[in-house]
Amino acid sequence: MNSTAYPGFGILLVDDEPAWLRSCSLTLKSCAGINNIVLCQDSREVMAILDKGAIGLVLLDLTMPHLSGEALLKQIGESHPAIMTIVVSGMNQLETAVGCMKLGAFDYIVKTDEEDRLVGGVLRAIRILELHQEFRTMSDRMLSRELQHPQAFLDIVTCDRGMHDIFNYVEAVAPSHQPLLITGESGVGKELIARAVHALSRRAGPLIAVNVAGLDDTVFADTLFGHVRGAYTGADQARPGMIEQAGDGTLFLDEIGDLSIASQVKLLRLLQEGEYFPLGSDRPKRMNARIVVATHSDLASKEAAGAFRRDLYYRLCTHRIHIPPLRERPGDIPLLLDYFLGVAAKSLGKRKPTPPKELAQTLATYPFPGNVRELRGMVHNAVSLHKQRILSMDSFLKAIGHGRGYQPLPAPSRNPFSSFERLPTFTEAAELLVEEAIARANGVQAIAARLLGISPPALNKRLKMSRK
Repeated sequence: MNSTAYPGFGILLVDDEPAWLRSCSLTLKSCAGINNIVLCQDSREVMAILDKGAIGLVLLDLTMPHLSGEALLKQIGESHPAIMTIVVSGMNQLETAVGCMKLGAFDYIVKTDEEDRLVGGVLRAIRILELHQEFRTMSDRMLSRELQHPQAFLDIVTCDRGMHDIFNYVEAVAPSHQPLLITGESGVGKELIARAVHALSRRAGPLIAVNVAGLDDTVFADTLFGHVRGAYTGADQARPGMIEQAGDGTLFLDEIGDLSIASQVKLLRLLQEGEYFPLGSDRPKRMNARIVVATHSDLASKEAAGAFRRDLYYRLCTHRIHIPPLRERPGDIPLLLDYFLGVAAKSLGKRKPTPPKELAQTLATYPFPGNVRELRGMVHNAVSLHKQRILSMDSFLKAIGHGRGYQPLPAPSRNPFSSFERLPTFTEAAELLVEEAIARANGVQAIAARLLGISPPALNKRLKMSRK
């Protein structure tokens, strides 16, 4: 049973026919999972219900005793302009429909229309109302820059202003039922953001994470949708898929950019229809979970190249978060270094070592292609080798050198001077090397000396010579 109210605001159904109220309510619940519904049989009670403030959408019949639907439509527009109204009438008349739209109705639906017409209209209205609410929330958050729930981000160590802007955005879109796309290089912490989104979503179910990289179409479908007994050879027992396991929670699909086109079609249908078929079953099931996806790929480029469906790409981009790489937020390196030293020391049963003063500055000269995950690995390796009170820099320097792809003896074909028409003198070459090292070290001579493989006094002597 779905214990999560959807949508976050109430939907008021107004009609003097109790049979239609029950039928419409059941249709919205069974076809779209909409359960935050209020029923009203007397049109005179509508304004009092709306004054309480919990309603966002009204489905309104036109022909009712006491107070007509058109009169109510006008009152709602004057007293509660933020509330959206859909007219559901038994009259299929163009003139009446145009009149209702002029009075502010969002849509006009005839009762004899198919269920899809009603459900689709209600879902479109819900989406627009949710986007309006999210926009207002984001505007407020960006102006105040204060987090309402900072505890949701305790696992993300940062002092970067851009990251805190992301946190504000996460707080704004976390309650939404629309999909969320998280992009960023490998190792930046995309799953940590997904967990923060889930924690702030107030959803009753768990977070279920699935890495879809390398899954062929059949395995992808079986993983997400599950199967019934006898669906294929070896399927001796029915197995629920990850969607069912997530229930009213969040389904996190990592590396979404690696999905095959066939699997993309299945995911698109799931997002559009909100239902799926377990393998071997002809009875659809409703999806109650919120979908969050992540990728290190450039989906826009993949879409332009035809490797990623355009309709799925735009469906996933309703809400989007891009996490910057660690090299673009060097101010986080000292914080992360201290945090990971504590984590590594605790896991290895050691006392937290003291890092050399120049370690954080040295790490800031490295581009970290593996981002935060790479720094965590570096720190864990250094602490595992640590024996003295002061942490040794040797393992870090070795990792940095290897990560930059340094070669002990470059082959002649890769000699940087091979393309020079005029070779620089020893003095000129040395000055250029020193200048580049100083720039990479942000002016810190001790770090520049390590990059050049010479002692700080030797570098200082070289700098004095070049100034003469």
